[in-house]
Amino acid sequence: MAALNQTPGADRIQIAFFGRRNAGKSSLVNAVTGQEMSIVSEVKGTTTDPVTKSMELLPLGPVVIIDTPGLDDEGTVGEMRVRKARQVLNRADIAVLVADITRGLTGMEEELITLFQKKRVPYLIVYNKKDLAREECSCLKDLKENEIAVSALKRENIEQLKERIGSLAGKMGKEKPIVGELLEAGDHVVLVTPIDTSAPKGRMILPQVKVIRDILDAHGTLSVTQTGELPALLSSLKERPRLVITDSQAFECVKQMVPKDIPLTSFSILFARYKGVLAGAVQGAAALDRLKEGDRILISEGCTHHRQCEDIGTVKLPGWIEKHTGKRFVYEFTSGGGFPEDLSGYALVVHCGGCMLNEREIRSRERMAAESSIPFTNYGILIAYMNGILKRSLQPFKELAEYL
Repeated sequence: MAALNQTPGADRIQIAFFGRRNAGKSSLVNAVTGQEMSIVSEVKGTTTDPVTKSMELLPLGPVVIIDTPGLDDEGTVGEMRVRKARQVLNRADIAVLVADITRGLTGMEEELITLFQKKRVPYLIVYNKKDLAREECSCLKDLKENEIAVSALKRENIEQLKERIGSLAGKMGKEKPIVGELLEAGDHVVLVTPIDTSAPKGRMILPQVKVIRDILDAHGTLSVTQTGELPALLSSLKERPRLVITDSQAFECVKQMVPKDIPLTSFSILFARYKGVLAGAVQGAAALDRLKEGDRILISEGCTHHRQCEDIGTVKLPGWIEKHTGKRFVYEFTSGGGFPEDLSGYALVVHCGGCMLNEREIRSRERMAAESSIPFTNYGILIAYMNGILKRSLQPFKELAEYL
């Protein structure tokens, strides 16, 4: 039960530290976290890959700290490290740029600041090694609101830095509910959660757990059932449920069991809304019928797991897509943090609900597709579209009235 009480990484503020090699970035990460999270050495390039740690950081609470490789790394391997570091920006809620105070900002740091601004990532500039700076150092004069001088070695101004980070985090706003604002106290919700070979042994998957908690926070009540028991459950209820939420894979049979006057949607659709990509994903689903024989489709999952013989992403979705369209396509698959930087050549991107990714990373992926004029949708929305019930599954969401 302890795992259920831990804040998932996708719901934690993601704070990424960037900078040149030997700017003291890893030392600063260790000073901020109060842990030896990153290896510190005089040898340049000690941090070879992004180092990630979930932790409680006062006064922020649950966060993910990310220490990235030096952005001035060299050679073929160095370029790969730099690329990984830049990819971190797609999920970073806050960026901390660490500069050596004895060198100040160079062209590389200026380029990174421009990238922060382009990606709309709130950022701080931290001049490290304050203990080595002379009083006349230009970096110590006229520090801007988003700049601070510190010494990781001497632990000078570390608490002030944490307060600055906390101030940026406070501007991000409160966490949005997943389904709670659609309910009134006492409303009853039915969750349809099929248990098959892909279900984790002895536990619920994260979207189901989070929806259950959100319903309880809204002072609603709920029933959880498998598909086969759904008709009997609906018949046993004294009043019609306010909403039925199903696993997207069960849409085809559940839509026939739930009367049309009872709102019906899916976990995946709720998460597309929760992550801020629902409207765009609805538009993207319609692109399916415009695809040509042999087009390339990217199917992307935000988590990594052992593929089952009836895996939804690699097996079921391609089968349903080809049954619906009567055409054959070329499929490519990614999982976890892997996502192509170049989407040209794809005709459609189909993403999972993204429960393991934070909102910034999901929206970044959607934005990358939009910049390449590639339609972007998600599993649940596409499945609802192929089953002819997309409009019905969107009815609970007033903000999508134009699509109904």
